Amino acid sequence: QAQLVESGGGLVQPGGSLRLSCAASGSISDINTMGWYRQAPGKQRELVAATRGGGMPNYADSVKGRFTISRDNAKNTVYLQMNSLKPEDTAVYYCKADLRVRGSWVYTDYWGQGTQVTVSS
Repeated sequence: QAQLVESGGGLVQPGGSLRLSCAASGSISDINTMGWYRQAPGKQRELVAATRGGGMPNYADSVKGRFTISRDNAKNTVYLQMNSLKPEDTAVYYCKADLRVRGSWVYTDYWGQGTQVTVSS
């Protein structure tokens, strides 16, 4: 099995920055795509950014130019650098990894527990 643990959320003023981290651990054989999603109160969960090993990352239009996703494959960790934060970025941010555990040939989505990001003055 595998686990994803996020960190780095918090309260920040508009225009500020935060960096989220998500580390995957456990009996992992391979990780395909890693990404970040968010869910604001009363809204559906939406993709923020995702990166596939060796490929170009993709971003939601609402965060392009402000957020940057990066990945450290040696540490099985994905990061989300969030700059120029806006109140509408307030949400619970979830990490997702499409990975294969040892002994399995199947890739499965794993989710982190979520971390709250609040942008407010």
